[in-house]
Amino acid sequence: EEWEVPQETDPSWSVETQRLHTRWLSLKRERQAEMDASTARRATSEVLYDGPHSDRSRTRVAGPFTVESLSPHRVQKPLGETAEFNTTPVGETSQSQLTPSPDSSQDFHTHIVAHLKTAGVQNRVKAQRLTFDWLASFPGEYLQAEGAYTDENGASQSVAISIGPRYETVGRQWMSGAVKEAVRRIPKFELLIVLGFTFEGYTADERTRMGSLPILPVKMNPELMIDELKNTGAGNLFMNFGEPDIEIHRQPDDTLVVRLLGVDVFDARQGLVRSNDPGEIACWFIDTDYDEEAFFVRHAYFTGADEPYKKLKQALRAEIDASAWESLYRTESLPFARPEGGKIAVKVINHYGDEVLKVYEV
Repeated sequence: EEWEVPQETDPSWSVETQRLHTRWLSLKRERQAEMDASTARRATSEVLYDGPHSDRSRTRVAGPFTVESLSPHRVQKPLGETAEFNTTPVGETSQSQLTPSPDSSQDFHTHIVAHLKTAGVQNRVKAQRLTFDWLASFPGEYLQAEGAYTDENGASQSVAISIGPRYETVGRQWMSGAVKEAVRRIPKFELLIVLGFTFEGYTADERTRMGSLPILPVKMNPELMIDELKNTGAGNLFMNFGEPDIEIHRQPDDTLVVRLLGVDVFDARQGLVRSNDPGEIACWFIDTDYDEEAFFVRHAYFTGADEPYKKLKQALRAEIDASAWESLYRTESLPFARPEGGKIAVKVINHYGDEVLKVYEV
């Protein structure tokens, strides 16, 4: 076949064979040039990107969609590269010392703990921010740090810190391992904080208390993956979103209706679970047949206070069908059939963009 013919001559070939091969290769190139010229003369071309069709009758609500990811690879310094001199005066702590580059698992944990000490744990209420009196490393498998904070009564409370996997989700196994380590410690910890970039759906179903030990799942901001992130304490780096408060009602025709009551948030300073109304939620979605692999939005609803209907009209500069809006702006879903797989999933998103997924068997 043509593709099996070598592109270069072999010195061991005879002179005649080399001459024929050179002639064949020249003719092949001439034929390809003629084909390219013919295509350029007769074929029509069309730019298939950066040329959208304009429709003045429609208004874009969302911006262009993008796909983002965190690379699991880190760039190492070349061998032999000279390290930078530390010009920080003696007795002072440099910024790089406070937030070391997380090039290893141990350095990553140190990086997270340094930011946690400065930023604390936040939720929607600024006054309920959890700040630490001190934090130090802890030699455990699932626990990486320990510390203390002062509650509203002025009493010091001990806390265990579990930093979840760097590139994986925090699941039931990790939560169970962290709890077992925390309760074995003497004297026992009074609060367990589990940090993670993402949490598996069923993790939200875990109890917020294991015996006498409260458990506080905290979502870490992906910005913490950036080596050069300054440790200023600004931004929502560690957020305690809480769990959605859901009721599922079975209708006479055997369909299901989901009712959103609000979000339960644990206030560590008072040791209480506070229930918030749905006005603190921006939107919520339902996958009416969850397969535990991918969340598919089958029902989408919006809540929130501060007259979102009025703001939507102003943003679109148009009148919105009130009946259509009412079908979406609600805390009670439309009826849907019972799933064949026996599970549904509810995803709730607050005004900060934080989300939590909770799975139910029905």
